[in-house]
Amino acid sequence: MNDLTDYDTIVLAGGAARRLGGADKPALSVGGRPLLDRVLAACPDAAITVVVGPRRQATRAVVHALEDPPGGGPLAALDAGLRHTTAPTVLVLSADLPFLTAATVRSLLEAATRTGGAAAPGGGSVPHGGHASREGHASHEGRASHECRAPRDGRTLHDGAMLQDASGRDQPLVAAYRAEPLRRELARVRAEHGTLAGLPLRALMAGLLLERVPDATTTASFDCDTWEDISAARARIREHGNVLDEWITAVKAELGIELDVDTAALLDLARDAAHGVARPAAPLTTFLIGYAAGQQGRDVQELTDRAAALAHRWAAEGAADADATGAGTKPAE
Repeated sequence: MNDLTDYDTIVLAGGAARRLGGADKPALSVGGRPLLDRVLAACPDAAITVVVGPRRQATRAVVHALEDPPGGGPLAALDAGLRHTTAPTVLVLSADLPFLTAATVRSLLEAATRTGGAAAPGGGSVPHGGHASREGHASHEGRASHECRAPRDGRTLHDGAMLQDASGRDQPLVAAYRAEPLRRELARVRAEHGTLAGLPLRALMAGLLLERVPDATTTASFDCDTWEDISAARARIREHGNVLDEWITAVKAELGIELDVDTAALLDLARDAAHGVARPAAPLTTFLIGYAAGQQGRDVQELTDRAAALAHRWAAEGAADADATGAGTKPAE
């Protein structure tokens, strides 16, 4: 086990989702998969995964926790999640990140666990105080001074690393933190305010020394706060350059298999066999069904039904969004 595998994950999946009319945001479907499941897929090797919020089904085993009081905000939720973790590093994620990738998670873990050079003005190793993309995230207001903690060799030991989006905004809910300073700062905030309920993230972030990790994908930090965001996410996965990869990923998740697929080779084979099939998702899906049946000894009809249901959800999203756009109403949940 190393620093990149010895970590736990906390997914904050509560909140009122007011800009979504109170919808159960983590359960909303993007590409036929709930937002929560898309986030969980980016951190499959976490030792413990805690989902904080109302109990929901998930594609893999998780620990369920609830903040005290329910709806008490991000700090109360983070505290509830931390109580179930034991690893030295904790990945903290919101549950509304449809394009978070395992590569981004690895980058955050690498940055959070390495020892870098001494912090310098204007460098990446500075106290957190940047502003954020959603309600309750840290802003330049409330910045606190922070003395770098350094080992005897003068190298700076960061408290963690968080993603920074393409516009330079900090994303403290797409971050990896060292557990000890995170617990320390939560205790400090509780002592200062008497509670964690209702407090913004900046109350915690001001006391942490965090490295910024630029969002190399430009989409890993995309979060879904509004129906317009949901529609944009659904539209993006259907773009020509993304749709087949997204579909294959969705089918594999639905069938419970992990397999590297050579899409180009399979498409060439399918084209030759079917004399230029117009719908390339069909042969790819049948291949995955066959693989799942052979590897797991499961019933082909059951797997076919599950994939067909996924395809219906996939198509229904597009139809519902198209109807909503024409009628000027919100998309279907």
